[in-house]
Amino acid sequence: MAQVSLFSLSSPFPASAVSSRLRLNRPLPFQFGRIQASSDATSASASNSNPKVVVTRERGKNGKLIKALAKHRIDCLELPLIQHAQGPDTDRLSSVLNADTIFDWIIITSPEAGSVFLEAWKEAGTPNVRIGVVGAGTASIFEEVIQSSKCSLDVAFSPSKATGKILASELPKNGNKKCTVLYPASAKASNEIEEGLSNRGFEVVRLNTYTTEPVHHVDQTVLKQALSIPVVAVASPSAVCSWVNLISDTEQWSNSVACIGETTASAAKRLGLKNVYYPTHPGLEGWVDSILEALREHGHF
Repeated sequence: MAQVSLFSLSSPFPASAVSSRLRLNRPLPFQFGRIQASSDATSASASNSNPKVVVTRERGKNGKLIKALAKHRIDCLELPLIQHAQGPDTDRLSSVLNADTIFDWIIITSPEAGSVFLEAWKEAGTPNVRIGVVGAGTASIFEEVIQSSKCSLDVAFSPSKATGKILASELPKNGNKKCTVLYPASAKASNEIEEGLSNRGFEVVRLNTYTTEPVHHVDQTVLKQALSIPVVAVASPSAVCSWVNLISDTEQWSNSVACIGETTASAAKRLGLKNVYYPTHPGLEGWVDSILEALREHGHF
């Protein structure tokens, strides 16, 4: 159901200082083992001769990263760790967009949230909407729609740093006027954004329009190959959880994990992974840089 949150506090979350260099922790032996989630994964790379990176997004959504790494002559092995499913509020989104309520902002914080939103927006008759996105990767979901001749969708804001905390602290507000926000989100997303916005006086309606879950089956041959590859690239805390579940209880694994951003890296560290790399600014370019740094550090690039 929609969650309306309005708090009386007025100060936003403070932006924490983050070093501009890639973050690195030295490896600590980690246990791996039983197979309990994934899909019928197959390898995907330019030549598949000597993959150095495992790419783990949902099947069909690893292409941009594979292409970016191919420019550096780095081959990849595709091992999807998560899949997306409908959330409890998926069917409500189009009716909310079609209702009399007009939101000052609609906040989109992931490509999947953007894809789900666009389907509902078209179903609702493409009403006029003003979008705030967390970063360039999410904004790219709207490029084709924006290029249409009569577009009623305006991507009008992205924060100075692609994190939910900074988005919540920087989203423009029209003075003392009540400002309403629709936040279609993953059911597994934290409350950081709506709490940060509510603390600034926004009225936030959150709809949990999708969720992520581990894939249901893994090809054991592909998993065995993945365990020997120097770097595993992950783009969400859910993917980190799936990887940790796959590598528990069998033998030591001490290769590198390259995360798309700080939130995913924090999840990796909480779950015991020690050789963790991530960029200061989330996104594809920084993610590639983190992967290259991990490979260089251990003599693979």
